[in-house]
Amino acid sequence: MKKLINGVETVLDEALDGFVRAHADIVVMGLERKFVRRKALVGGKVALISGGGSGHEPLHAGFVGAGMLDAACPGQVFTSPTPDQMIAAADAVDTGAGCLFIVKNYEGDVMNFAMAGEMGGREIRTLVVNDDVAVENSSYTTGRRGVAGTMIVEKIVGAAAEEKRDLGALMTLGEKVNSRTRSMGVALTSCTVPAAGKPTFALGADEMEMGVGIHGEPGRRTVKLKPARSIATEMIEAILGDFGAAAKGPAIVLINGFGATPLMELYIMFENAAALLEQHGIDIVRSQVGNFVTSLDMAGCSITVTLADSEMLALWDAPVHTAALNRGQIMAH
Repeated sequence: MKKLINGVETVLDEALDGFVRAHADIVVMGLERKFVRRKALVGGKVALISGGGSGHEPLHAGFVGAGMLDAACPGQVFTSPTPDQMIAAADAVDTGAGCLFIVKNYEGDVMNFAMAGEMGGREIRTLVVNDDVAVENSSYTTGRRGVAGTMIVEKIVGAAAEEKRDLGALMTLGEKVNSRTRSMGVALTSCTVPAAGKPTFALGADEMEMGVGIHGEPGRRTVKLKPARSIATEMIEAILGDFGAAAKGPAIVLINGFGATPLMELYIMFENAAALLEQHGIDIVRSQVGNFVTSLDMAGCSITVTLADSEMLALWDAPVHTAALNRGQIMAH
């Protein structure tokens, strides 16, 4: 295992310290590294709190800041944060309008955020994101997994929270965005969790995992490597098939790298996916390409399609200033 670390036991602490030091104008560290919060809190707005296992950077801490999250709770690598982390984050960022937890659909995350909501002693709602069309259930979830669509939910709901919409309105909006979002991933290599010191799963030199999860969980099947056009075709067909008759009109499209895929290849995937979507009557009005919801050092990517109405597009375009996403990156065609 070759990694730029000092020791397996200090990976998360040092990474968090480096993140906060690098972005000290945007974020501050919570007590005992339980959470990262927005530096400049805004009174009277609903506080958005997310989190999950580390290893998916920049998700979630990279999206803390103006226009997105107020706090993020980092667990150990691929391990849910604990309820006391979420309660501490809520205590720190709730300015009186309540809290909305945004949670990827993984059993540990859902369970721990639910416990925090029950024990938090304040008004809290929980929004579960489940955008992955690859499999209905996995070893990590009951129901669909929450993957890269989480970033789109956090951006749109975050912009609405900045407008000081109330908790009920944000919950309704988040459910709408989630219902209009579908994703699917493909892995060319495994990731290596530092504590394990070896790849999570094995793929041959000429194999790929279609429908992989962001922790390296199995997808639909292991198949022989194909050209990008063929890979994009299978992923887009799965996404559009899941949308059914609703698959038309304006859309936000995200090509998300898993951590070890060059941007050159991600843009090739975007070009092929975009051509296919346009052939099927999808009008790509906003697009994003890059590493946003990663899986450590996995090679591969996911495609996310969000069928967007005018309200969602206006919120997507709203100002944002976080470590991983800023207003300069949100551009219309």
